[in-house]
Amino acid sequence: MGMDRHSTDGDTAATTAVGDGADCNGGRPTLDRDTLAELYRLHAPYLLRALLRLTSGDRGKAEDMLQETFLRAWQHPESLTRGPEHSRPWLYTVARRIAIDYFRMQAARAKEFGDENPEERAAAHDPYEEVVVAHDIRGVLAKLPPHHREVLVELHLNDRSTADAAAVLGVPPGTVKSRNFYAVRACRPLLERHGFAPV
Repeated sequence: MGMDRHSTDGDTAATTAVGDGADCNGGRPTLDRDTLAELYRLHAPYLLRALLRLTSGDRGKAEDMLQETFLRAWQHPESLTRGPEHSRPWLYTVARRIAIDYFRMQAARAKEFGDENPEERAAAHDPYEEVVVAHDIRGVLAKLPPHHREVLVELHLNDRSTADAAAVLGVPPGTVKSRNFYAVRACRPLLERHGFAPV
């Protein structure tokens, strides 16, 4: 199935766990091997492409994140009750969070080497989730017709009022409202497909 590619401790644990049942998951129920294989077959290529984008083409890192994603799926069968074919939003959300954690960890390490007193740092603004989400939003917007995309950008990304967006786009305010309604409705399934769904 492609999940035993590496020989690191974490990967070995993942491979052993899939074969050895619930004992490796602290006695909790785990996903059965056939369902896990079906999940991998249906969704791994898509998730790997997304992770390659998020890691700027680093295939090794992307594959490690992919394997961690399916390890978590194996550990949480209760999150996949709708069946393998409907599990992509959940898997994508998990993969995205794994990527975010990786970026945060890398930044923290770099900062520790650069700061004399890292413990005095304020943890205020964390941009990593925004960066990853921006990749997703850009992909969703690219799938919309231009006139819908323009309205969403002006209203929601540029934070303009309906009247200001109408002036910028050169259309009546009523048209802006109508396009926004249909654009938001069209976005919902696209956002779900890109992983914006409850975990």
